[in-house]
Amino acid sequence: MKPSSVVIALPEISRKSLAILRVLDSTGDAMGAGAIAEALESYGVDLTERAVRYHLEHLDTGGYTAPMGRAGRKITEQGRREVAQAQVADKVGLVFARLEALAYLMDFDLETGSGSLVMNISHVPVDSARRALGAMRASLASRFCTSRKVAVVPPGGRLGDHVVPERMLGIGTVCSVTINGILYSQGIPVHSVFGGLLAVESYEPTRFTDLVQYGATSLDPLQIFIKSGETSVGQAVSRGVGIVGAGFREFPSVARDHVLELVDRAARAGLHGVLAVGGASQPLCEAQVGLGRCGMVVCAGLNAIAAIEEARIATVSHAMATICDWAELSDIDDVRLR
Repeated sequence: MKPSSVVIALPEISRKSLAILRVLDSTGDAMGAGAIAEALESYGVDLTERAVRYHLEHLDTGGYTAPMGRAGRKITEQGRREVAQAQVADKVGLVFARLEALAYLMDFDLETGSGSLVMNISHVPVDSARRALGAMRASLASRFCTSRKVAVVPPGGRLGDHVVPERMLGIGTVCSVTINGILYSQGIPVHSVFGGLLAVESYEPTRFTDLVQYGATSLDPLQIFIKSGETSVGQAVSRGVGIVGAGFREFPSVARDHVLELVDRAARAGLHGVLAVGGASQPLCEAQVGLGRCGMVVCAGLNAIAAIEEARIATVSHAMATICDWAELSDIDDVRLR
């Protein structure tokens, strides 16, 4: 017998309060109601500053947040536990909602090569920083990462609204959702279907070996695969044979020529994350495509972090963590640690 699927809807106030806790948990620092309201947009939650203050008062009463004077509120350990234990019914689909919100909010301009884009943020222990940067260097220079540019943030520093913990180095990599944002800005509707593992042979993508639909997961797919040790990004970069992380997108086939033009312009601007674009209604990398649609394979922005994990250096990653200005990033060859 096929198991029935039951989804329990949380009360609206609980969902909004949980979103506030997620914002505070992701930043790791105290925030005021105005900053929280602004950050909530990336979770698809629209709350006024006054409404945020109302929810914060209730969270204070429950012990989930603590007032920090003029700095605002900070999440407590009880609040962190609440975020970690949040009902799966509320978590499923959060990845997809955040993906679409961030793609809409970014404003990178291909014409000027300036503006904001979507970033992943990963943490590595400070004492492993040099080895970590060395491990990721070749992958960032390859076609299997979205960009050569990264942000390197010291302990306690900020990238967007994200604060790097003490004794950790923050590494920001360009997220593949940036490609979605570029297409959105040109009026092209693009649908993120799934993320997964992609087999590479002779440096070319061949087929997806594992996949997870974005709309049916509470976690970013590649984070799961990286921690499971299922990638071989370093091998794919050095030998042309291996397993890398990738995402699968679909867009209307009538926009194919326009998409190819934008992909070329993005590559010239330093964003080379598109691995393949299929024909109208044609399978791509053994993934089926709907009628009147084209498939597109984009490399995962976290592939460089997968290379670090393959070098047996522990990382903690936050996919689609924030929005950051392109001007804040540096070419990997120009990064120097003090």
